[in-house]
Amino acid sequence: MTSTSTGFTRARELNVVKTLAGHEPHFEYTPDGKQTDPLWGPDISYFPDGQKMVSGSGDKTVRLWDLQAGKEIKETRVVCEQKIDRVAVSRDSRWIIAACEKEVKAFEVKTGVVKTFKGHSSEALSIDISRDSKLLVSGSWDGTTRIWDFKIGNLMASTSTSPPSGIVAVQFSQGSKKLAVLSFDNLDVWDVDACHGKLDNKIRKNCHTGIVVPVFWTTKDTIVAAFYLDSQDSEAKTIYEIDSSTLEIVGLPFEGHTTHISTLDLSLDCTLLVSVSLDKTIKLWAFESRQILAEFDILGVYNIALSPSTRQLAYTTSKPGRRKIYICDIPPDIVTKPTEKAPGVCGALYTHSRMLTSPLVQRTQKQ
Repeated sequence: MTSTSTGFTRARELNVVKTLAGHEPHFEYTPDGKQTDPLWGPDISYFPDGQKMVSGSGDKTVRLWDLQAGKEIKETRVVCEQKIDRVAVSRDSRWIIAACEKEVKAFEVKTGVVKTFKGHSSEALSIDISRDSKLLVSGSWDGTTRIWDFKIGNLMASTSTSPPSGIVAVQFSQGSKKLAVLSFDNLDVWDVDACHGKLDNKIRKNCHTGIVVPVFWTTKDTIVAAFYLDSQDSEAKTIYEIDSSTLEIVGLPFEGHTTHISTLDLSLDCTLLVSVSLDKTIKLWAFESRQILAEFDILGVYNIALSPSTRQLAYTTSKPGRRKIYICDIPPDIVTKPTEKAPGVCGALYTHSRMLTSPLVQRTQKQ
């Protein structure tokens, strides 16, 4: 590990301290019957206590992991009929939420009770559950966003983009009064309290992602997202902090990646941001100063998650045939002490992006 002239730490590899293995390879088929290995790995999410992790994969399983022991808790494994695209954990650790193609399922950890939420006509790309576990939201390739009453299962509100544009990320604000919805073409903020069957009081920012990345709410009621504007080039390589009332950019952007950002995560105390790009790097940022604290050269990262203590991060890869989860130590000079704030203060730690690409990025990858 070395220090660069710009002051941040650069290392060739992350220090992997645990490897979680168990998900099976899965394959898809082209129209002419040719077998392919999809370019995505398991989706992952930490439990709030940082002692457990959930993962979901194309092998149609949802798995719970004991991070202290470094192994799967096999008796809690769930086998589904469809591949698992996204996973999340409720803030009280009671429920695991999984996007299973067109459906969203919730599994109660202790009892195994299953709730199913239907309605999308295409694959669900993003999910979130409110802090009090009263609301569930999902966004889909079909351009629709749906909010359910989590306890009863009723559809409370829905909306669709016009023209249709895949919903790449959804996230409730801390008080669940607002909802951030990021599509391939726009960032919208909806007033959840005002919805009566249809979401109302929307404000919109025209922007573009080109790739599926998450969106985050901070303690300042601002939004963090990666996108590009019409006046810029066609790559979402910059991260912005956005005022949720005006959708104006707050402060300086996070600049440093050279091509599309594929996933990111924000620490519980909103002090540390981690991003992954198709430029084959992982960057750790000081959130307030926008300073790059460390950079790692790594190929094919699919998903990434900061631990609740911010002392470790986990990632999965999109390399063919490799469906492992890697737990890594963050350099100690970056993390001086664990966060002392209560879990969940930032609003988006337990849901993460899967690296699905639009036709734009698919062309970029082939070049």
